[in-house]
Amino acid sequence: MPRKIRELRRDLHQAGWTIDHQTGSHQRWRHSLVPNHDITLAGADGADAKPYMERDVQEAVRRAKAAEAAKKQQEAQQKQKGNQP
Repeated sequence: MPRKIRELRRDLHQAGWTIDHQTGSHQRWRHSLVPNHDITLAGADGADAKPYMERDVQEAVRRAKAAEAAKKQQEAQQKQKGNQP
C-alpha cells in the first residue's frame, strides 16, 4: 500500500526541511544544510504518493541526516582545536 502525501510531508518536516513556497498543491521544500536540492511534493494530504515521490523524500531525508552529521563532526573538531594549547 502506498504511503500518503501527508506522511511524506511529515518525514520532510521532521528531517528539518521547510516549505520554501507553494503554488496550488505543489510545495517546494528546502533544507538549509542541503544546497541545490529542492523537493517538490504535489497532491492533497490524503492522496497516495507516487513511487518517485517516496524515493525522492527518502533521498532527501538521507541527505539531510548526512549533512547534519557532517556539521556536528565539523563543530566537534573545531571545539577540540580550540581546547588545545
